[in-house]
This record gives sequence, C-alpha cells and structure tokens, in this order.
Amino acid sequence: MEEVKKKQAISIPEVKEIMEKVDTESMDQIQRWTYDYVTKFSKIDAKAAKKLKQQLVKDCGILEEEAVEIVNNLPSTEAELRAFTFGWKKLILAETLDKMLKIIKENS
Repeated sequence: MEEVKKKQAISIPEVKEIMEKVDTESMDQIQRWTYDYVTKFSKIDAKAAKKLKQQLVKDCGILEEEAVEIVNNLPSTEAELRAFTFGWKKLILAETLDKMLKIIKENS
C-alpha cells in the first residue's frame, strides 16, 4: 500500500483529470463507478476548476475544502450559495457572497 504523501481537497473536475490518465480497462469496479460519476458531474474543466478554487480561497477568505464544495456545485444565485455556506457554521457577509458569485460567473 502506498504511503500518503500529501492530503489535499480536490474538485470533481480535478478527479476526472487524474482518472483520464488511467486506462479504463485496468480500473477496478469502484474506479470505473467513480470515473463514470466524475465524467457525468464535472461542470467545468480541471484548469478552470483549479483557478476558481484558488481565487475563491484567496479573494473570499474561505477554506480550500469550502471552495471545492462551491466548484463542484457552481451555485448561480445567492440563495443557492447560502445553502452551502450555512453548513460552514460561520458568518459570510452578503458582500462576500456577491464576490463569490461574480468569481463563479467569471470562471465557469
């Protein structure tokens, strides 16, 4: 079993990019299910997802894990965005939510 070298939150498009480098014939059943899932649910390409994730963390002061949640779902309204931020158990100002929505729109 390989040693874990780095633990990092990655988005669905980033998982898809990693899995596309593996021959599907050599995947086990769980890997194939995962690949099928990420192929169906990737809403943007991996490069855009990485850029969006980094920009959300840098400009909005959220955690990488929180940014991944946003990248995976790409909420388009404040109400949708609040549904995610509510679970983070911290106050996100309306100004920050507006900034997040602008960043999402520019990068998706």
